[in-house]
Amino acid sequence: MAQQPRPHIPPAAVALYTRYIHGEIDRRSFFDGVARFAAGGLTAPAIVDALMPNYAAAQQISKTDERIRAQQVAIPSPQGNGSINAYLVRPVSADTRSATPQKLPGILVVHENRGLNPHIEDIARRLALANFMALAPDGLTSIGGYPGDDFQGGQLFRKVDAGKMMEDWVAAALWLQSRSDCTGRIGVTGFCYGGGVSNNLAVRLGAGLAAAVPFYGGAPPIENVAKIKAAVLVHHGALDTRLVEAWPAYDQALTAAGVPHEGRIYKDAVHGFNNDATPERYNKAAADEAWERTVAWFDKYVRNQEP
Repeated sequence: MAQQPRPHIPPAAVALYTRYIHGEIDRRSFFDGVARFAAGGLTAPAIVDALMPNYAAAQQISKTDERIRAQQVAIPSPQGNGSINAYLVRPVSADTRSATPQKLPGILVVHENRGLNPHIEDIARRLALANFMALAPDGLTSIGGYPGDDFQGGQLFRKVDAGKMMEDWVAAALWLQSRSDCTGRIGVTGFCYGGGVSNNLAVRLGAGLAAAVPFYGGAPPIENVAKIKAAVLVHHGALDTRLVEAWPAYDQALTAAGVPHEGRIYKDAVHGFNNDATPERYNKAAADEAWERTVAWFDKYVRNQEP
């Protein structure tokens, strides 16, 4: 049976969804708002269905892919929430060349404001196939972990102390860096909330972080940018105007601090453009280009130890 074409969703409805998943409006306001776009045979339930993530359809690397080895780990976080659970993935090829596992550079993957959902786990697997050791923690560990639903995850996210969660990310980064099968060089990438964490980890870890690649994340306080020693690659969608307008100030501060950096603004891309589980926000051309640049950045500054 031929697949039915996806309905065309008005950009304003996509923007409404973005506000909803960021907790700016509640569930009722979202559904009431969506109803206003129902016209010409396009029903409100069809719009909602088109906007919601489809993780199964978007998965690029299966959890059972024979090229990777994945495991769940628990990381002590005494300054944070006590501990944080995480998904650790390595390429099988790195563990079969000799009796001792090959040391790999590590990449910390920081989720959006909904917990460790299947899309972020898939990102970790993609990095493993790029020959990195990837660690994707779940910031919701202290309240039971990602609940299997993004809306519920967003509700739980707001219940976790932000300062303690930041300490969880620091603990995870240092744990990854200290592993015997890690080269000791690490990078970080993150999305939305995770993009902001990536920028702030660059401040917090200083020379302990080799590279940061935030996707549509908020910049750190400008007065703290001078503490950054990592090479920073920033990705924004051109239609994500709030963050795009804030980029020049961050760019100038990075330049003044002598930090190797680039900022990429992707035409016709919205906030969340890399997330292929949300088709109405996903921009394949922008996502493919951003991913290629991300892997190249980590190869250059994390794997190859370029100063």
